[in-house]
Amino acid sequence: MALKMPASQEKNPSQSESSYLGRCSIDILRQPPPPLRNYLWLSIISCFFPAYPINLVGLVFAVMSRHSYDAGDYDGSARLGRNALYVAIASIIIGLLIVIITCSVHFSIVRFRVDP
Repeated sequence: MALKMPASQEKNPSQSESSYLGRCSIDILRQPPPPLRNYLWLSIISCFFPAYPINLVGLVFAVMSRHSYDAGDYDGSARLGRNALYVAIASIIIGLLIVIITCSVHFSIVRFRVDP
């Protein structure tokens, strides 16, 4: 006496094959994610320049870009990465200007020595 499965539990091979083919075609059509461009390395380098409030904002944008990319929001990740790039470049330029102005003021002061 063979046990027979109820009709609701029997698998229809044509349905399972079509759903498998449908999933494969969706996977083939799915585009790979764009490369991550969050400029985290540039934001970290900009933290060594003396423009502290600005370069920390660039670092936050870079980290937010990475989190947005991991969440699948590629357009938001690109926008935040671009903002991180602009803020990092601005902080490097401002930091270099601060260093140049500080050095020029420090070394241009004429110190008079009075010989006893």
